[in-house]
Amino acid sequence: MSFSQSKDERLLAFYENVRGQVEIDKRSGGRYRFAGDGVKQYAEKLREEIERRRLRFTPIDWNG
Repeated sequence: MSFSQSKDERLLAFYENVRGQVEIDKRSGGRYRFAGDGVKQYAEKLREEIERRRLRFTPIDWNG
């Protein structure tokens, strides 16, 4: 999966969408019921590209 052609705003929006999924899972009491391993891998690729571009973002707290 390559995000090299994506605009900065889109990368950040995708990442924030994953953050929203994780927050919903936390509030529902599940252990990442919707945000499983595939979503974590997707978020990791997004994070790598965001960091490569030196964009400002808040990392997802997968444990909290």
